[in-house]
Amino acid sequence: MATDVIVPTLGESITEATLGQWLKQPGEAVKADEPIASLETDKVAVEVNAPTAGVLAEHVASEGDTVQVGAVIARIQEGASAATAATPAVEDRTAVGKAEAAQPPEPAAAPAGVATPVGYGNHGEAEEGGTGGQTLSPSVRRAVLEHGLDPSKIKGTGKDGRLTKDDVLLAARTAPAAAAAVSAPAPSVTAPAPSAAGGRKEERVRMSRLRQTVAKRLKEAQNTAAMLTTFNDVDMSEVIAARAKYKDLFEKKHGVRLGFMGFFVKAACQALRDIPAVNGSIEGDEIVYHDYADISVAVSAPNGLVVPVIRDAQDMSVATIEKTIGDFGKRAKDGTLKMEEMKGGTFTISNGGVFGSLMSTPIINPPQSAVLGLHRIDERPVVRDGQVVVRPMMYLALSYDHRLIDGREAVTFLVALKNAIEDPTRLLIDL
Repeated sequence: MATDVIVPTLGESITEATLGQWLKQPGEAVKADEPIASLETDKVAVEVNAPTAGVLAEHVASEGDTVQVGAVIARIQEGASAATAATPAVEDRTAVGKAEAAQPPEPAAAPAGVATPVGYGNHGEAEEGGTGGQTLSPSVRRAVLEHGLDPSKIKGTGKDGRLTKDDVLLAARTAPAAAAAVSAPAPSVTAPAPSAAGGRKEERVRMSRLRQTVAKRLKEAQNTAAMLTTFNDVDMSEVIAARAKYKDLFEKKHGVRLGFMGFFVKAACQALRDIPAVNGSIEGDEIVYHDYADISVAVSAPNGLVVPVIRDAQDMSVATIEKTIGDFGKRAKDGTLKMEEMKGGTFTISNGGVFGSLMSTPIINPPQSAVLGLHRIDERPVVRDGQVVVRPMMYLALSYDHRLIDGREAVTFLVALKNAIEDPTRLLIDL
């Protein structure tokens, strides 16, 4: 008996998704509740689980198709055993291996797993282990080929141990000598010999639904808002000292590491209370002021940045904020963030410093009216009490909608934030 696999309910007001990748192919055995496909919505990737155990009989939809909620995308034949279904695949691979062994060796062999057929990975990741059955996303595949790495020897940090582009880049940085040795023969296999036309290659990859939505919203923000960016810098000495002094006790008591974001979120909440326009939004011909701070924090996910929301951050301690951000980061990497966790938000904080950014002009996230950009910490010479000293400094950037927020309010907000970070005691005594 065949059982239909349908597109599950994806959240309020979401009626369709894009079929990003098939995790199981026809003829493969599946277990009940085992992920068999990945769907891309406007904000998150959602896995479709098998409703029953059996053998995947057919794909009704193809990768890249737009599918409606409730639509049938596959069928599972119940009753077939996993061992029976898996045996032909094993035998096929064995036969292929024998046939390959009978052929003369190639002059230069590619790294294991690099020359295998690849496709879109779940959330832009690849599965860990095995060299012949990995499924690499285009970005991961390109990174593997560029650095000449063996994906089977890289530990994946994505969901179910799948390989991400960050994993490949980290492996390339930590083992450059090994990467160079492995990559030497790669061109003979992965790149064709130069032709009269130059032998240049191009790769076209379908833009994910998430990336399409991000592109649309950011362009709308530029077309609608009167955006302006104001800069300041902040001396991180006191926060760094406090973190060094209390990080071990903090982690022991709260079970989470003490980072910088907890300080910045707390300081931003106080500054938003003092400068309410920065926490407001424009709806039609009305201005909406919020007496709460729902802080959107940009976190890295395998298929791009996502922006979950810390609700009522003004009532949270630094420890609670750090726990919430840590949980968001983990679930963003696993692809398990929920749609409702990324809706709303009254103000955004984006930390480009973790990637090494020195300075940027972030784009606001409508209908919000402002976004704070954090950047890397560099030791720079500054003047203190008439003396030139070296201090760990960070540039702050506040992009805002000039229709609602005046330059005076933007500068006042940044100065309040700067004062709180340079003297964290202000956060305790509410100054």
